[in-house]
Amino acid sequence: MGHPHNNPAATRRRNLVGQTPDTRLSVRRLFGYIRPYVRRLALGLAALLLSTVASLAFPYVVQTLIDSVLAERNLALLNQIAGLLAVLVVVRLGLGFFQRYLLEYVGEKVVIDIREEIYEHLHTLSLSFFNERRSGEIVSRLASDVTLVRTALTNNIATILNQLLTLVGALAIVIALNWRMTLFILLLAPPMGLIAALFGRKIRDVSTDVQDELADSSTVVEEMLQNVRVVKSFVREDFEIARYRDTMRRTFAAAMRLTRVRAIFNPLITSLIFLAVVGVLWFGGREVIAGRLTAGGLTSFLFYLIFIAGSFGAFTGVYTQLQEAMGATRRIFEILDAEPEVKDKPGAVELEHVEGRIVFDDVTFTYEDGVDVLEDVSLDIAPGEVLAVVGPSGAGKSTLVALISRFYDPTSGRICVDGHDLRDVTQKSLREQIGIVPQETYLFGGTVRDNILYGRLEATEEEIMEAAKAANAHDFIMDMPRGYDSIVGERGLKLSGGQRQRLAIARAILKDPRILLLDEATSSLDSESEGLVQEALERLMQGRTTIIIAHRLSTVQIADRVAVLERGRLVELGRPAELLEAGGLYARLYSLQFQGMPREAPGSVDGVGD
Repeated sequence: MGHPHNNPAATRRRNLVGQTPDTRLSVRRLFGYIRPYVRRLALGLAALLLSTVASLAFPYVVQTLIDSVLAERNLALLNQIAGLLAVLVVVRLGLGFFQRYLLEYVGEKVVIDIREEIYEHLHTLSLSFFNERRSGEIVSRLASDVTLVRTALTNNIATILNQLLTLVGALAIVIALNWRMTLFILLLAPPMGLIAALFGRKIRDVSTDVQDELADSSTVVEEMLQNVRVVKSFVREDFEIARYRDTMRRTFAAAMRLTRVRAIFNPLITSLIFLAVVGVLWFGGREVIAGRLTAGGLTSFLFYLIFIAGSFGAFTGVYTQLQEAMGATRRIFEILDAEPEVKDKPGAVELEHVEGRIVFDDVTFTYEDGVDVLEDVSLDIAPGEVLAVVGPSGAGKSTLVALISRFYDPTSGRICVDGHDLRDVTQKSLREQIGIVPQETYLFGGTVRDNILYGRLEATEEEIMEAAKAANAHDFIMDMPRGYDSIVGERGLKLSGGQRQRLAIARAILKDPRILLLDEATSSLDSESEGLVQEALERLMQGRTTIIIAHRLSTVQIADRVAVLERGRLVELGRPAELLEAGGLYARLYSLQFQGMPREAPGSVDGVGD
């Protein structure tokens, strides 16, 4: 967990992948999502066009009413025109519903497509992408940012098209009515356009700040929920509240910056529109007095002016929202444009019928900061062999195991499975051959059955139960209220540590991998649970190439050989008894663990995650 003042939105934006996409390119990419639904969009636009025509006909009918019906006092014609106006209203209502439904349908489908594409793309990215970002930030982009884009693609686009058609149609009609008044109106338009452009850019930038700060606050909440037991055990409720309040203060400050810009922009545009109406009344009155315009024509002109002014007002309002959406769009495309560091090379082959020989050939791994985690490591692990990896914290044990799953690629050297360089095979086929049982098991929040079934989705009920029995899990599962249909809770928190580990082992047994990677799964369990889990692990290890990250040297006794790492180098390799007699690092670790350091936790050699 970070300090309340760490990781501000501005700092995080500097760490985002790629360059800020050009706004026009972003818009083109957004509209590319509409192509599959172009037919529905065309029908919606047709309804929109007819609805606009019905609206534009309304003032013309009113002009006829004033110039002909009222002047001639023709009651029958008055009834006909009133009926026509009522029909226009009903027609416009029906077309408006049809148009709105179709455009909203397209917008919602596009948003679903974007969300699905982002989620699918996230699964293609390497672990390094997630290591550099907090999950709350990613969730914020998938949720709130896409929601902003949805508004742009449905409400705003419909409004733009509607107002554009209204504006063009109204301008064409007023030109025919009186070109002098039309020219007078057009002289008032450039100032509004200039103001909209100046304020729009500012609104876009500030809106991006707001979204970034909201992502920060979401991350704080998510971290607290994930670590609620740690928060309570260390009595850090006040600290977490302070963290969240700090993000809320920053969010409020950014929101108020956006509010100030809007508070200036919207009233300014509205005032300019009212001034335009005053000007038109003055100029139109002169035209009526001069005999160049009828009273009905002036009334009709005012209606069309309201249409035109309303279109300009809608454009400016939509423009500000579109600028906000552009900030969200930029953040979305930054994820979609992120490239995985670990990729399948063209022509990568499928890894099948694995025996389980693993070879490290002068492997060096260096993080981006230039720090070597592993250096010139060479290992030859035979099929079916059990290899324990030990060493002090930071020695590179977890990194070595992560390289086997190809979560990362070596900086130099190569790793082979059955003679195949891992970079020459597909990641999917490689990982299908590997089973992982971590020290800290996190389960999905569904049922017991769902969590075991994750090992092999097509498994039968009988196979699920056999895997649970082999993992010493069947008995406690049947003691639960709903057996295999019992809910395990978020991350499996309704279960004990030993129960979670046994479900993880059952999942691995169901997968039936040829290579097994264990981050010693018994180091944090009580004696009874440890015995059950250890027994299940021994069943799981039979006939498989197994690599164990050993935190307790008592576990090493079941290994065929032990690899001892120190500062990223392989310093010892051999049978446990041989290494103990050699008096090297392994012997010193053994001595520390079993004979000294009374303040240390029993059996603890190192930390986790090195």
